[in-house]
Amino acid sequence: MKTYSFACVVAGLLLAGCASAPIPSNPVSQASVPPPPPPPTIVKYGDSQSVETVTADFGSTDLQSVAETMVRSMLQSKTIQNSRSAPLVTLAEVNNQTNEPINTRLITQKVRTQLLKSGQVKFAISGNEMQSQVDELKRQNQTGMYRNDGVAKTAKMEGAKYRITGTISTIVKRNRELKDVFYNFTLNLVNNETGVIEWAEEKEIRKTVLN
Repeated sequence: MKTYSFACVVAGLLLAGCASAPIPSNPVSQASVPPPPPPPTIVKYGDSQSVETVTADFGSTDLQSVAETMVRSMLQSKTIQNSRSAPLVTLAEVNNQTNEPINTRLITQKVRTQLLKSGQVKFAISGNEMQSQVDELKRQNQTGMYRNDGVAKTAKMEGAKYRITGTISTIVKRNRELKDVFYNFTLNLVNNETGVIEWAEEKEIRKTVLN
């Protein structure tokens, strides 16, 4: 009986010692586990003519709509229709009167490209492009690197009969539930000799964002 009691006491002490002994951690193995890889980047081609509504900012759909409206209206104007030959025009960069960083050069380039493709209008370089023209004429005429019968002559540039000017502006209103953005885009065709505005068109766009 005593032997049995002593054995129980020894077993109890061993169990208590095992229960109180802490399990050693292995920080090396935990630190060596690599983080999960980031999700793969997926790139897709989309329809360039589809409606873009990612934000209320001026976007690709607005650009296409504005250019189409302006070009169609100008080509149908009496000034262009009654011209015996394609008039020479310059196009100034659109004046951005909004608070958005709109790429107005993209607007002017798209309008100019579509007008040129119509064959009803010709373009002279604009004022902000003049320096590159002057530099090219100097390079051909003053460096002595070209044959005289092959260089572009100075004092041969043609003056544009008309110039196109444009403005884009916005009215923005908002409350707790929505944001309303109204865009107004205008173009004018000005006779450089008389100063008369012979054609004008506007395009209005409204966007609403629900919060």
